[in-house]
Order: sequence, then structure tokens, then C-alpha cells
Amino acid sequence: MKARSLHLTEATQGRLRRLNLYTAMPPIMLAAVAMVAVDVRAWWHVPVLAPAVIAALVAFERWTANDIGRVAWPCLIVAAVGWPVGVLVVGSPNAYWGVISVASLAVPRLPRHRYTAVAALLGFVAAIGATRLLVQPGLGVLATYVLVPVGLTTVIMVLSFVGERFYDIVQELEMSREREAELAVIRERVRFAGDLHDIQGHTLHVVKLKTALARKLVHTDPARAEQELAEIHGLVSDTIKQTKELAYAQRRLNLSAELENAKNLFEAAGIRVRVTRESEPDERVSEMFGQVLRETTTNILRHAQATRVHVTLAASGIGIVNDGAAPGGTPELRGLSALRQRIVTDGGELTVTVSDGEFTTAASFAGVGTR
Repeated sequence: MKARSLHLTEATQGRLRRLNLYTAMPPIMLAAVAMVAVDVRAWWHVPVLAPAVIAALVAFERWTANDIGRVAWPCLIVAAVGWPVGVLVVGSPNAYWGVISVASLAVPRLPRHRYTAVAALLGFVAAIGATRLLVQPGLGVLATYVLVPVGLTTVIMVLSFVGERFYDIVQELEMSREREAELAVIRERVRFAGDLHDIQGHTLHVVKLKTALARKLVHTDPARAEQELAEIHGLVSDTIKQTKELAYAQRRLNLSAELENAKNLFEAAGIRVRVTRESEPDERVSEMFGQVLRETTTNILRHAQATRVHVTLAASGIGIVNDGAAPGGTPELRGLSALRQRIVTDGGELTVTVSDGEFTTAASFAGVGTR
């Protein structure tokens, strides 16, 4: 059985898995125990009914891991065998529990023919239940082995489709969040492109005009032409310097503007953000803190699966904590590595740590007071 999987991030899938295991697994196990306790009338009934129960529990565990497609067929076959064996051998009117449990998890995830599968399931439950009439005729048997199982199967399948719609909504929200994060990164790139245009656009236009003027003056007024060329050289050198500063996030930044921009970017990506301003940093370090915040914001949007971010700003330091740390230790972040070298050169410290699923970036300058 080919069942589709939800496209969710590991963090979201982990939260949903824990939620389902903690809330749904206990009542499912209780129902399984109750079914066996009610229907078992001899010791050998237990090994006859147990495989279908175990198949249902295995299917549920794999479903919580978003991996139902891999075990759907084996579990469904084992559970389906349990229903006719329970009807004809044990006389168990509740042995259909295993097959409808597995089907309720797998059928809503089918890419197509889901309603056909539901109809086949109802027909199977009804047909097998009706075989009990061959050994035990009576209206009571018809109700116990056919009408009640078919009715409960119908209710459970309807509820399973409704529940699957909830997970579809979660998936849509997850995909929307990813798109928002991508758009946030694109907006950041557009802002960078605008800064680059501001730096180079005017300079290139002036260079073009001065070059044309120098060409006209090279024969009639060589001294003036040489002066124009010297000015062109100075403009190009200054533009190269500004471009390098922009590329390495070394342009003068307004920390308050960076805080507001980071907050807007995180919120657009569906990330809860909290900013704590304990005190205002000194002007000598506020620009550096803005660079750390900008680089960290970009890293979180591109590489983390964060749901919340906490920014703490103090007189001599800034800390950015997010809960989207990926397993496997601290990743290589080249942008922050370049910033670390500058901060150390200026007498500060930049640390990047991962602990308990949280990624912390902190920059500080010892001995810096408030303004």
C-alpha cells in the first residue's frame, strides 16, 4: 500500500509524534486490552487475537513517525486475518478492531481510491461478520457481528478522514511558513542589492562622465585629463572599499533599525520573537551588535527550524537564542566566523553554542559601560 507522507520539518514532526504518543497511545492500548479481556474465554484465545492487536499498535507507532506506508500492508494483512479467525474460531465480535484501526491510519493517506478502499473495508467487515450466521444463526448474531462492526467502522473512518484534514492543515501551515522564510531571505537579499546599488550606481555614473571628459581633454589639456583620471582612481578605490565593507557586513548599521528589521523578518517566517533591552549599548559597539544580529537573523532563517527567538540587548553584549538547533553539534557559519575575527580584534568576544536544542549566539565587550 503506497501511503503518502506529510511534508513536515523534523521539529514539527517530532512535536506531533510526541503529542500523539502521549495522548492517543494510552486509550488505544486500553481499548486493545479491553477487547482481549472481554473476548478471551480460554488461554489459547490470547495468541489467536494478539497478532491483530500488535499489528494495530505497530501501525499506530509508525503513523506517528509519518512512516505508515512502509508497514501498512503487513499490518493490514495480519489484522485482516484476525477478524475471520476471531469470528469463526474464537467467537469474538470485537476482533475487527485491529483491521479497522490499521485501515483508519492508512486509508486516509492513500494518494487515490480512498473511498473505494473504505467501501471495500466495510464490505469485508460485513461479509466476514455474516459468516458467523453459518454456525450461530439469529438476529442477535446479525447485530453483534455485522451491524455494530459496520456501524463503528463507518464512524471511525469518517473521524479518521476528519483527523487527516487536520494534519493536511498543519502541512499547509508548515509549507506556508517555509515560503515566508524564503521570502524573508529574498527581502534581505533585495535590501543588500539596494545597498550595493546605492554604493556603485552613483560612482559608476560619475566615472562614466569623467572618463568621457578625460578622453576629450587628453590632447588639449593633459594636466586636467590627468586630474580627472586621478579622481576616477579615487572614486573606484573608495567604491571597492565600500563594497568590501558591505560584503562583510561592515557598513555602519543602526542597531534599532536592525532590531526592528529582524523582528519583522522572524514574524513573517512564523517565528515568535521576544526582544529584551536591558540597557542601551555604547555607540562604539552598537554597530557591531547590529552586524551580529543581521548575520544571525540570516542564519536562523536559512538554516534553523526555529519556532521562537529571544534577543537580549545589554550595555556590553547581545545574545540571540533560538530553538531550532539541528542535531550534530555546532555547524560551520562562515559569516559569523568573519565577524568573530573583527570582534576579537576590537577587544570583544563572539561565542556560538548549542545546548538542549537551543542555538545561542552571543557577542560581548568587556569594560564597555552604558551611555
